[in-house]
Amino acid sequence: MKHLYVYPGKEKTKVEAFIRSLYKFTPSEDWHNILTASIVSSKDLGRRLPIDPDGITPVTKRYPMRINPYYLSLISEKDDPVWKQAIPDKRELNDPLFTDDPLNEESQSPVPGLTHRYPDRVLFLVSNHCALYCRHCMRKRKVGRPGVVTATTIDQGIDYITANPAIKDVLLSGGDPLILEDSAIESLLGRLRRIKHLDIIRIHTRMPCTLPQRITPDLVNILKRFHPLYINTQFNHPAEITPQAATACALLADAGIPLGCQSVLLKGVNDAPAVMQQLMRMLLKIRVKPYYIHHGDPIKGTGHFRTSIETGLRIMQNLRGSISGMGVPHYMIDLPGGGGKVPLLPEYIIKKGNGGLTVKNQTGKIFEYPV
Repeated sequence: MKHLYVYPGKEKTKVEAFIRSLYKFTPSEDWHNILTASIVSSKDLGRRLPIDPDGITPVTKRYPMRINPYYLSLISEKDDPVWKQAIPDKRELNDPLFTDDPLNEESQSPVPGLTHRYPDRVLFLVSNHCALYCRHCMRKRKVGRPGVVTATTIDQGIDYITANPAIKDVLLSGGDPLILEDSAIESLLGRLRRIKHLDIIRIHTRMPCTLPQRITPDLVNILKRFHPLYINTQFNHPAEITPQAATACALLADAGIPLGCQSVLLKGVNDAPAVMQQLMRMLLKIRVKPYYIHHGDPIKGTGHFRTSIETGLRIMQNLRGSISGMGVPHYMIDLPGGGGKVPLLPEYIIKKGNGGLTVKNQTGKIFEYPV
């Protein structure tokens, strides 16, 4: 176990004592035990890390906190990319221009917890809890709050899918679907598979990143019974790709489950081309296909994470010339008002003429292309 970070005097002793307490969380530790030991209050966090609990209490009252010991152990120093994703920040309370639901999920929800934006697919919330409450979460208005997802909302969602034969694809989300117990996951997938017109089941989960111990052989044996089934996860920084995360992804890939990654572009986390390039390379090594880089949505409480569009385009241009095409994801924005996802690309075409195109490649060189 590496040190979280080094502080002088009593603060260093305090951190080292907490690190020693993490040794019991081995890679084979039952995921329930790790989750149960999560930090959920500002006072609890203040007892373990050199942070002012009073300063973040107003944040945690509005947006719940959960940091499990495994993910906490990935922090190497204060304000590093892992810290930023896990530790509450006062800036979460100061987003005067942003809204809770800019993507209009609620208005496109014919039943609670199910969003029907595109004709052939739906987003189905089956949990409102996660192993880590990410500070950049796009559903800060829902996650960690009681009563958002219930047995009733799940029944209503399945009834809606059953009654709409145009729906071919369901995306299970939340919260994190894989925080459910094995028996609940098996029951849910079984109910969905009995819907004749439903072709594809997708699961969006951060568990391979935030609590890879959750990906057990028993869970994988359940999942592989319900093919075609796809999993999209979220790694945002190379420090998150640990041996435990690699093992979790290998279990899923070996079961024939295609894996994709939907990284979020976050200021101070991965908004440097070299960092994103390293992340994409490491994802390919653990058999996870880079799928999307999401530009940060204008979600209230996440404004301090947002970068400029130019930053994202610069990263995409760097990736295109530096890594195999299979490691280059789509750079996506999600249109406010429920307009859906749209890809953005660097501008390569300089001029169109009768004789062809004038094109700039990824290094800036100019070429003429006949048409």
